[in-house]
Amino acid sequence: MSRQPNLLPEGFPDPDAVFASWYPIIIAIVCGVVYAIRQYLRGPKCQGTADLKGKTAIVTGANCGIGRPIALDLACKGARVIIACRNLTAGEEALASIKKESRNENIVLMKLNLASFVSIREFVKEFKEKESRLDLLVNNAGVMMMPFMETEENFEMQFGVNYLGTFLLTELLLDVLVKTEGARIINTTAAAYNLGEVNYDDINLVKDYSPGKAYAQSKFALTLYSVHLAERLKDSDVNVYVVNPGIVNSNAHRHMPFRTNSFLSFAFYLPMYFLMKLPEDGAQTAIFCTSAESVAKDTGKLYKDLAECKLEDSVCNLEAGEKLYKQSLIWTNMKQQKKIILETEL
Repeated sequence: MSRQPNLLPEGFPDPDAVFASWYPIIIAIVCGVVYAIRQYLRGPKCQGTADLKGKTAIVTGANCGIGRPIALDLACKGARVIIACRNLTAGEEALASIKKESRNENIVLMKLNLASFVSIREFVKEFKEKESRLDLLVNNAGVMMMPFMETEENFEMQFGVNYLGTFLLTELLLDVLVKTEGARIINTTAAAYNLGEVNYDDINLVKDYSPGKAYAQSKFALTLYSVHLAERLKDSDVNVYVVNPGIVNSNAHRHMPFRTNSFLSFAFYLPMYFLMKLPEDGAQTAIFCTSAESVAKDTGKLYKDLAECKLEDSVCNLEAGEKLYKQSLIWTNMKQQKKIILETEL
């Protein structure tokens, strides 16, 4: 039998020749390996389907970054979600989007600026006037690697927002949390915490400021506080979780060179997209800690990629935690409230 004539257009590669070679197989293997590495870097997904109807959650910074998918997940599970953010314009957009995607109308937007003690106190006052319970406090909002800036109370911005703002918010909400059965506090840290320490003599690091050093100090303080808080609340029904979302491709990096420099931004676009997690990927561990039954009795532990990680000894020092706690009461003008807070926790 004679072979059919080649009817392919002139210049078109012969399929028999293409598939007779190793090139398609090599390309397929390379693509498969690249895809597998990318999926691995994105981390595991939380598969829980907990029913959170009747529960109330606060998610700080829920208008963007990993806070948004956290708030969306809680809304999809039926929770009443308080979107707490500084930018109300972005918050309104997130509010509408989360309501639409979750089909849950029980979502509320409230203004909260963690760089202002006044704003934090106003937020807590308004929350307590309207709500009687708080099941989940997700302290997600934060800033990183910033040039030197100060909060309204003249604290270095990263320390003021990432730690002091979170500290004040949490302490002011403790009375509601301890009255709510099975309440959980989720604090977001970063791997940089193990490079930090609290410089009590120069808390703003004025003498030797660098964005990385200030960021590490803020996350160290938050992690140390979280472990100490878990110890303080050990006889209550409130659990404290520390989560490390990993390296996430979000607006949190807006002050870093690969975002501020147009050339570096272009050059690093593909590597950063490949190596960094998407916001929904970075949210998974926090989502896990909000509802997983497997960690319902755990407290004061660090989690990353849905698994417990070892905490550095430096943040497990309860004496250091007590020193930071007492000083933080002074920094946030809460020293006079200490007795009331301790009595509430008991």
